[in-house]
Amino acid sequence: MGILEKIQDIENEIKRTQKNKATEYHLGLLKAKLAKYRVQLLEGSKTKSEKGEGFDVMKSGDARVVMIGFPSVGKSTLLNKLTTTESIAAAYEFTTLTCVPGKFTHNGANIQLLDLPGIIEGASQGKGRGRQVIAVARTADVVLMMLDATKSSQQRELLEAELEAVGIRLNQRFPNVSFKIKKAGGISFNATLKLHYIDQKMVHNILHDYKIFNADVVIREDITVEQFIDVVLGNRRYIDCIYCYNKIDQITMEEIDRLAHEPDTVVVSCEQDLNMDYLVERIWKKLNLMRVYTKKRGDLPDFEDGLIVRSGATIEHVCHAVHRSLAESFRYALVWGTSTKHNPQRVGISHQVHDEDVVQVVKK
Repeated sequence: MGILEKIQDIENEIKRTQKNKATEYHLGLLKAKLAKYRVQLLEGSKTKSEKGEGFDVMKSGDARVVMIGFPSVGKSTLLNKLTTTESIAAAYEFTTLTCVPGKFTHNGANIQLLDLPGIIEGASQGKGRGRQVIAVARTADVVLMMLDATKSSQQRELLEAELEAVGIRLNQRFPNVSFKIKKAGGISFNATLKLHYIDQKMVHNILHDYKIFNADVVIREDITVEQFIDVVLGNRRYIDCIYCYNKIDQITMEEIDRLAHEPDTVVVSCEQDLNMDYLVERIWKKLNLMRVYTKKRGDLPDFEDGLIVRSGATIEHVCHAVHRSLAESFRYALVWGTSTKHNPQRVGISHQVHDEDVVQVVKK
């Protein structure tokens, strides 16, 4: 029996099994096996070389946004509108057959936007070019899920299910669980709060199924079985997502208002250029980027060419952004901005900077 058949059998058994207290351990082990087979399916696909032109493109710019969606939802049109790249757009399905990169600039940041071929139901099992599309999606800083406002809400659920099946978690945070494999001593289990979906016995069963017999586990939030499996596997990608409904010029105002009020959602019309600026602004916020300016001793700050760093970045990240060897010769930094108590303030390498701070690094 092949991996696909094993996956199908387990999925069918999960659907048939009633969810209650008596079956929760059985369901937990089934989910662990399902996750293991899905990993094997993806790893097996990496070893097989596929004919045709290269699919993935080199990551460039300050961040990467990947568009995911079914065929003919407007991905190519959006790429053409936001960037100078020409991606073929037409009124028939599967116009885009490979990965088309583009780039746009916002608030001084160069943001790479990828137009991927439309995926179909069953993509996580290799239908169409699904595995390749999803593999590229795993490299994204933000997923832009393109949806057709004229079609049913089921399209969003199907796409989420395909991404979930290959370990991409949208708009979720990594579970607050400490997991460390050790050489001996058995399995040590601790929880800092009452757990409702998993317990010590389930943790032991899952770890034994993955041939792990010695580990320290500390759970600090009320997690599910699926979340604990994510921690054990360690290869899941937690990515922010914007749900972008296109073609709003073809639906009623009431429907537009309903969609616009859904969480993490933007409504646009690529053809009519409706709400495009707001979409770019939402992408910027989801990327969690900020600008930091630098200055040399005795000079004015260089406000023309700021450094783009992630929110929460420290002086060490700023040093690496200037030059990778600067942190090694770092002595201290002077900072002007909202991250300091007074201006300038002398700070160490672990000081967190804020948006539009000015930094002067002093070397040894």
